[in-house]
Amino acid sequence: MPYEWSPEPPHKTPDWQLSLWPYRSLLRKDFVLFLGATAVLVALPLITLLGQAVFWGLFPFFALMIASVWYALRVSYRRGEVLEELKVNETTAHLTRHNPKGDVQEWEANRYWVTVHLYPKGGPVENYITLRGGGREVEIGAFLDATERLVLYDDLKRAMR
Repeated sequence: MPYEWSPEPPHKTPDWQLSLWPYRSLLRKDFVLFLGATAVLVALPLITLLGQAVFWGLFPFFALMIASVWYALRVSYRRGEVLEELKVNETTAHLTRHNPKGDVQEWEANRYWVTVHLYPKGGPVENYITLRGGGREVEIGAFLDATERLVLYDDLKRAMR
């Protein structure tokens, strides 16, 4: 799961922390391997054209394709650099969201009044989870997939008791 409890549930103390991040199917170290393998596979037909004028007609398109794949993967990584941290102690629940552009959003409420809500349909995403308290309702884990949000919802309900 792309989230981590500290300490692991069930919580024996009232103080705990939950960290959430988007799932990464392509790790940074694999990024280089993927881009290199793509370049080699696409370049194989070009090798047969070495020394011919057609090669120079096709080469700019090859270079543009590799640059486009590299750029798209970089943008995808940048957009996925989200971290949400929910810290709960005896009196407060504090949610901090670190966005990809560097800005930070924070929410804090009295732990006693915080409730966890699930919107199976009708939210921005399926199985949308929110925390309500302190006069506001904030989302949590919107970047997780639908089944992960269901598991997270059950865990949060148990943890907030």
